[in-house]
Amino acid sequence: MSDEFRALVIRKDESGQSCRAETLRDDNLMEGSVTVAVSHSTVNYKDGLAITGSAPIARRFPLIPGIDFAGTVTASVDPRFKPGDAVLLNGFGVGETHHGGYAGRARVPGDWLIHIPAGLSAAETMAIGTAGYTAMLAVMALEAQGISKENGDILVTGAAGGVGSIAISLLAHAGYRVLASSRRAEQEANYLTSLGAAEIIDAATLSAPGRPFGKERWAGAIDSVGSHTLANVLAQTRYGGVVAACGLAQGSDLPATVLPFILRGVTLAGIDSVMAPRAKREAAWARLAAELDRATLARLTTTIGFEAIGAAAAEIVAGKVRGRIVVEI
Repeated sequence: MSDEFRALVIRKDESGQSCRAETLRDDNLMEGSVTVAVSHSTVNYKDGLAITGSAPIARRFPLIPGIDFAGTVTASVDPRFKPGDAVLLNGFGVGETHHGGYAGRARVPGDWLIHIPAGLSAAETMAIGTAGYTAMLAVMALEAQGISKENGDILVTGAAGGVGSIAISLLAHAGYRVLASSRRAEQEANYLTSLGAAEIIDAATLSAPGRPFGKERWAGAIDSVGSHTLANVLAQTRYGGVVAACGLAQGSDLPATVLPFILRGVTLAGIDSVMAPRAKREAAWARLAAELDRATLARLTTTIGFEAIGAAAAEIVAGKVRGRIVVEI
């Protein structure tokens, strides 16, 4: 096997940031105990920010972006992995401080990898990606706090995005009544309904500064938006409800009060997909393999080639991407 491979590389100098395809060699890879031939990756919102330079996601240069990848082990000094094993990776600073998935090859510590669950292909794992894995962690957080379908409606914000799309599908499959909030409510209504949403809410009703305490509307929520949206979601959560916060598309601030917490006993559960321990990762991926409808996953997925990563990055930052994007490396 040739030690040359194609990679997307972010570089930065006094003139600014650039991102272009380059030919690299194995000795350009970073330290790690497992080398993987990457077959698929995906484009997440964080990837879009890194490639476009819209936020300081990339924190070392040069850097191969891409926070997810799936492929086949080609070399390993970690006894948990052997050549030929199908593996995937989400997070751990890959695509931020360590070379990521937009390359034909990757080398990482074995602690960062898990085996692809039986029944899922490499392409399907990247159709799920960090977005879908985060969605499952959020569903698990609601369940851990005792929220069941009998408690009432579950709101999903950023509903047409990757996290939102898969969260709706998972919740609906489990029997929850799902409310989907999208800033493209009219445009995306048919799509969101096809995923299992029972009701569509215009995100504009949640995204502006609101009252610190409002009418009780939902038993739980999965929020990938943050800022005023998260504050309004909390203010309208029912007594004893749970909100899983996993994103900041609107902003990282939280202009809220303590009233929902001390008067209604609302729980705000933070969802971290980057450094989650192996046991939780494996549990989430096992459930995704068992519970996520493959036909629905295919319907919400678009597949692109390596050359289209840059354009997809710009589109996702602009809020123009529906569902998930798989990249064939």
